[in-house]
Amino acid sequence: MFHKPHASSRNDAPSGVKAVLGPTNTGKTHLAIERLCAHSSGAIGFPLRLLAREVYDRVCKIKGEASVALITGEERIEPKNARYLLCTAEAMPVTDRSLAFVAIDEAQLAADRERGHVFTDRLLHARGREETMILGSSTIEPLVKALVPGVEVISRPRFSTLSHVGAKKLSRIPPRSAIVAFSTEQVYAIAEMLRRFRGGAAVVMGALSPQTRNAQVELYQSGEVDYLVATDAIGMGLNLDVQHVAFAGLSKYDGRRHRRLTTAEMAQIAGRAGRHQTDGTFGTLTGSGGHDSEFEPEEVYAIEEHRFPPLTKLFWREPEPRFDDLATLIADLEAPPERPELAPAPEAIDLAVLKRLADDPDVGGTVRGLAQVARFWDVCRLPDFRQQGSETHARFVARLWQDLRNGELGADYMAQQIAQLDRTGGDIDTLQGRIAAIRSWAYIAQRPDWVLARDEMAARARAVEARLSDALHGKLTERFINRRTAVLMKKLGPDAGLLSVRLEDEEVLVEGEHIGSLRGFGFQVDPGARLTDRKLLLAAAERHLPALLQKRADALAAAIHEGTAAITLEAGDLKWEGEKIATLSAGRSLLSPVLVPDRVLDAIPAPSRKALVAALEAWLIAALEPLAPLGKLDEASRSEDAGPDLRALLITLVDRGGMSAREDTAVDRLDKNRRTMLARLGVRVGALDLFVPGMLRPGPIALWRQLAKIAGRQAQGGEPDPAMPPAMDAGKRHRAPGYRNLGKQLIRLDMAEKLLREAHEARGTGPASRDFALDPARAVSMGLTTSSYARLLRLAGFQPVMPRPLAEEAHGPPAPVRWRWRPPRRQVEEARPQPVRTDGAFAALGELIGADRGR
Repeated sequence: MFHKPHASSRNDAPSGVKAVLGPTNTGKTHLAIERLCAHSSGAIGFPLRLLAREVYDRVCKIKGEASVALITGEERIEPKNARYLLCTAEAMPVTDRSLAFVAIDEAQLAADRERGHVFTDRLLHARGREETMILGSSTIEPLVKALVPGVEVISRPRFSTLSHVGAKKLSRIPPRSAIVAFSTEQVYAIAEMLRRFRGGAAVVMGALSPQTRNAQVELYQSGEVDYLVATDAIGMGLNLDVQHVAFAGLSKYDGRRHRRLTTAEMAQIAGRAGRHQTDGTFGTLTGSGGHDSEFEPEEVYAIEEHRFPPLTKLFWREPEPRFDDLATLIADLEAPPERPELAPAPEAIDLAVLKRLADDPDVGGTVRGLAQVARFWDVCRLPDFRQQGSETHARFVARLWQDLRNGELGADYMAQQIAQLDRTGGDIDTLQGRIAAIRSWAYIAQRPDWVLARDEMAARARAVEARLSDALHGKLTERFINRRTAVLMKKLGPDAGLLSVRLEDEEVLVEGEHIGSLRGFGFQVDPGARLTDRKLLLAAAERHLPALLQKRADALAAAIHEGTAAITLEAGDLKWEGEKIATLSAGRSLLSPVLVPDRVLDAIPAPSRKALVAALEAWLIAALEPLAPLGKLDEASRSEDAGPDLRALLITLVDRGGMSAREDTAVDRLDKNRRTMLARLGVRVGALDLFVPGMLRPGPIALWRQLAKIAGRQAQGGEPDPAMPPAMDAGKRHRAPGYRNLGKQLIRLDMAEKLLREAHEARGTGPASRDFALDPARAVSMGLTTSSYARLLRLAGFQPVMPRPLAEEAHGPPAPVRWRWRPPRRQVEEARPQPVRTDGAFAALGELIGADRGR
């Protein structure tokens, strides 16, 4: 029979009906829980599965789990002797008059386009045997009075004040705030920015499972993070410790169009700020975009004073349609109400699916008889957990109906469908999609006549949802929470002195969280830290690391005095553990550089820093000890006894690393006493070069080159070979310090002097014009080629004397090449490489050397 709301057989006498109305934070839900527990039995219907679960946990602590049931579309916990039922509005019992107390929460949702008809039906018909309580906003008061005769209206004031504070940047939002957005993308974007600025945020959305939602809320409630990013689902009674609510926007898509929130909706969300006696604030985010991102003055006034226009209509749909056939069912569901306070409910998704499938002969044509029409309607009312629209949802419902119209779903089939979703890999969106899908199968498993082995399949679905929820919570936490930054944000400030900072090897731990490492005396942020984290961690390091740096500085100073410090001098920088701790700058002379501590030492407390710098200066003196031979020359160059010629020569040698071509020094102008002084200083005067033998080693040469660069003087050549061989190919080392250039080869200065000394010994003491032979064996052993040896001899004044060629028809080996020494002129040939001669004399010299090698 078709029923109208005023004539419904379920509308018993409204005795004991109370409407407790008022804004948020008035204790309405708390009052309902108290009244529920005061009765022998009762039920409360909530707008959200999340809220039903929250109150279920509270009542269980009061009455015990054996006495309390949780009934939602996807989850049913029903102990045998349960007397207290916590339900979603859709799942709560309506006709059962055995319960002493019944309450419906958020009754103003009867004006919601999608679910309003459900709340209207519960408002009209859900009654307790002894007491009924309607909870909601004051905006529904006129309609409650009109629809529920004899109702007692109780208005409750808000416990705390709610104030508007204007717009704030996200980086300026205070701790213990909730930021409300109206799309998943916006929620993610804001949570990501909060991770950068403040260490992270908990994320709460209606699509989350209760387990994921509770885990995320616990992150916020426990104080691990100070920010919550949520959709407008936060406005439906979720009790959180929120001091400020920031709106990322003031409009949303309501399923039909994008519209601005009503002032009542704004107040419902803003009212989450401030709990009990604690005042709260609300405002908007600057830079969130859109022309509607600021509150109008009249909206601020309405929210602060809790003054909103009353509701004029509640949506209604026939709660007990006839099931004669599909056409009758649809007609009843679309029938208008007879009361002026009620309006026909907009087409919800269950009705849209029913109409779409009724027109499909392959589906609607199979529905025959009262029982099948009723069963088909139950299948069409399957909630669209996937939120993919009526067309996609209708296809899923059609497939389900094909399996259900002739019986129940088999256990194997259900187990297979559930197992396919039991995968915890993937990103956040993938996991959310699987949770939505498993919620559909959990709903199906809860139906009393749809599934074989119902209890087992429901348990499996809940277990899979729990695993997926844990995985989703882990992904949300991993993506949107940086525990390291969150810890530092909480500890920095007045309590910074209490922050636990310790050093393990080189790793810096703050409150047990790895934030970076110490390399030398420089704090290096973990490379995985983002730019904003890097600034924050550096600030923490500057505040809390001086004590650690002081210990390191004292330990390094002690190691320097003991001679065990692993300090190196590289390119004028003193380095420890690979990091620069000081640099050298030009001093009063090339050999007296000034040590300049690096800025990384500034964080060390002054006494320890001073001691460390003194130790580094002592280390530098010891490190420059290989240049002691040059130091003698430098000191002698300041002596008045040296005379101007010798002083100029010594300065030249110091600038050139203790070696110089003889023609550049004017050594021949020195008198006997000055030559004696030069010899006592360790300078060897050779035929071609002057050099200090102690400087012909890699270490002293490398040191001198660093100091020369620091002093801004030209230090030519690449690094010398560590082995300093007697001779080597020139190549890129044609200006290597300590070597004389012989064209394609280089010869070390002391080795060149040894070869030339042997040549002079071979010529004896006779006249310069006397010819003599040379044994090239030593030159060959040094690795010199024929042309290089000949060039060296020529540079020193030796000239080859070619033998007379053999007479025609004469046979025998050619006569050996002989040499003649001529004292070089004052202006000898230039030091730059000369073209190698290929005339007969050099050819003959090559044959001679080849013959000698053959022997």
